[in-house]
Amino acid sequence: MKRFFFLIPLLTCVVAAQQPPAVAPETQQLTIEKIFAEGGVTGRAPQSVAWSPDGARLSFVQRDDSGDRGELWYVDLASGKKALLVAAEKLAALTPPTKATEEQKERRARYSVEGYHWSPDSKYLLFDANGSLWLYSLKTGTAVQFTQSSDEASAPRFSPDGKLVSYVRKHNLYVQPTEGGEPLALTRDASGNILSGEVDWVYEEELDVRSNYFWSPNGKEILFLQMDETEVPAYPIVDWVPVPTRTETQKYPKPGDPNPVVRLGVVKASGGGTRWVSLPIPKEWGKDFYIPRFGWLNDRVVWAQVLNRAQDELHIYFADLSSGKTQLMLKETSPDWVEVSDDFQVLKNGSSFLWSSWRDGYTHLYLYSFDKANPFSAPAHLERQLTKGEFETFGVKAVDEAGAYVYFLANSPDDRQRNLFRVRTDGTAPMERVSQPDGTHTANIDPAAKYYVDTYSNLTTPAVTNLCTIGGSCTPIWEPRSVAGFHLLAPKFVDFKAEDGTVLHGTLLMPAKTSGKVPLILNPYGGPGAQSIRDSWNPTDILFGNVLAQHGFAVLSVDNRGMKGRGRKFTAVLKRHFGEVEIKDQLAALDQALAQFPQLDRDRVGFWGWSYGGTMTLYALTRTTAFKAGVAVAPVTDWRLYDSIYTERYMGLPKDNAEAYKKSSPVSTAAGLHGALLEVHGTGDDNVHLQNTVDMAQALINSGKQFDLMLYPKKTHGISGPVARDHLFHRILDHFERNLKGTTGTQAGAQ
Repeated sequence: MKRFFFLIPLLTCVVAAQQPPAVAPETQQLTIEKIFAEGGVTGRAPQSVAWSPDGARLSFVQRDDSGDRGELWYVDLASGKKALLVAAEKLAALTPPTKATEEQKERRARYSVEGYHWSPDSKYLLFDANGSLWLYSLKTGTAVQFTQSSDEASAPRFSPDGKLVSYVRKHNLYVQPTEGGEPLALTRDASGNILSGEVDWVYEEELDVRSNYFWSPNGKEILFLQMDETEVPAYPIVDWVPVPTRTETQKYPKPGDPNPVVRLGVVKASGGGTRWVSLPIPKEWGKDFYIPRFGWLNDRVVWAQVLNRAQDELHIYFADLSSGKTQLMLKETSPDWVEVSDDFQVLKNGSSFLWSSWRDGYTHLYLYSFDKANPFSAPAHLERQLTKGEFETFGVKAVDEAGAYVYFLANSPDDRQRNLFRVRTDGTAPMERVSQPDGTHTANIDPAAKYYVDTYSNLTTPAVTNLCTIGGSCTPIWEPRSVAGFHLLAPKFVDFKAEDGTVLHGTLLMPAKTSGKVPLILNPYGGPGAQSIRDSWNPTDILFGNVLAQHGFAVLSVDNRGMKGRGRKFTAVLKRHFGEVEIKDQLAALDQALAQFPQLDRDRVGFWGWSYGGTMTLYALTRTTAFKAGVAVAPVTDWRLYDSIYTERYMGLPKDNAEAYKKSSPVSTAAGLHGALLEVHGTGDDNVHLQNTVDMAQALINSGKQFDLMLYPKKTHGISGPVARDHLFHRILDHFERNLKGTTGTQAGAQ
């Protein structure tokens, strides 16, 4: 489970240079309808940003507010000029309407499925139109439909020489000549339970896997992960709207259930049988392990990361495909858990690699070396720790071997910020900050490490997309529509103390005009893997917070211990017992906020959250008497019902920690419900299954507790779309109006 960010589209087909001159903003009334309208308040930001392989261009898609009309633009890096690459009419022809369901489209958006791919020679673009592939020639400006089958083609990739395109269809790997020809099936498993090169749900959601196959450098072979889901339980997801109803089954391992059995295979691009890669995995692991990352060291040697089911030990192996030799290059262990990332990168020198670990208490970067001539002679050797200090790194963004630099994001100098830094691989200089000003930056760096695309925002500034030169200036390639006319109130950073003295960061948004005591709403996320309190623009938090403030509510958000971004001690405190520390910290922050801001009303406090934040709402209302009302959206109500990888990482196996599982589940404390509860769920949620809310409803009924329930038919975990979002957020506002202020009249349609 990740924090569910309430994504508001931020993209317009009009580039910054084409926007009209700025004029004095007219005063506008902020409404829920405007927040969740197509395009949102600020417009849609560039999508599918990519560097052409020849290093000459930066490309990106810009769409109108509806998202239906888009254009593919590029920036010529030599001249800095921006021009149209594929016009809207042609792009629409390349991405025609498909039979993809609403759930499939939302999944592609959630996991950032790439919409197009550059060919290695930068002469072609391969468009992925929801599983239908189109090949577009930049020279002629024409396109051909590349795949003709009615079955979806996913995860397309060009071969290194561009002569073939690979993809996954019906759980098998295929290749097809770029210049025309029939597709060739490289694997032929027909059971439906065997996935070859395809990513299953739990690997995609919890291990951030985006590809389960890779071309060899010479383009002759493909290394892929095979997943056998035969023993994985299937969960039904019912669409109750059509007649008759439609039921899909989802392979979904819950804590203690069988996971997919995985192994690595190699197949020639010309076809033939699969060779299976033998790895010296510890016998005690059996077949119960994960392979979250793997790839090619060279045309002969592959590497693989193997993680035990307890997720506290990870091995990196090298394997020679010719001789069968293997070598354990690195063993990473943790008393808590090992974080999986993309930071393992073998440098082009062929004798060293990067690695990240929180072994010293914070996530930092390390450089290892190995014998290039004989990598099977000994484990890798630690050369040096590249970063050090009381801050977290958040992923290697690029390696400039010519300049001996590694580029990465880190929350320094303030752990509420995120900035781009670089450090020398030879250890001759301290790390150097690249991005400015203070706030939150993302970085997409070109292969030559000369330019980067920087999406920048802070707590009061909507995100702007810049093209920057390393060590130089930045030029906007897209700027959001101004929000000045809304006269938004700015949240203020506030700090509190946990019971052990740990500083807890938060934000407080107060209404502009108050008369008497002010009702307060807490809105945390609370769970591991996310950091909510940052100097960044979060559209829903800020905009919906302002709507709440217009209605006289104050909004407090606090990152409790157990969340991300503050080091291992801060995060791992919740290991093996969800819910205890998190709710203690929220109550401590509430008490201190009430003491520091006497205008806040202790007797009118609400609580709401989404996903883990929804679970936190149930903790708050069933374990304390501090809250008068709460809204739990898509909550986990019993941790035995969530997926294996996420839950076991923090709670262990149910058989080894049964009492903590029971104690941590809101179902077990339903009889303690205090305050007015609204529980919300999408009936098509494939992440936190509807079973959770049904289970909680049964427990509340059995306890004689009254509550409100709101279901959104066909909607998944995000409950997306303007109509559904308008309805939901009006419902949330109305719940707090009625139960904290005793007023009504804010239902959907009211302004």
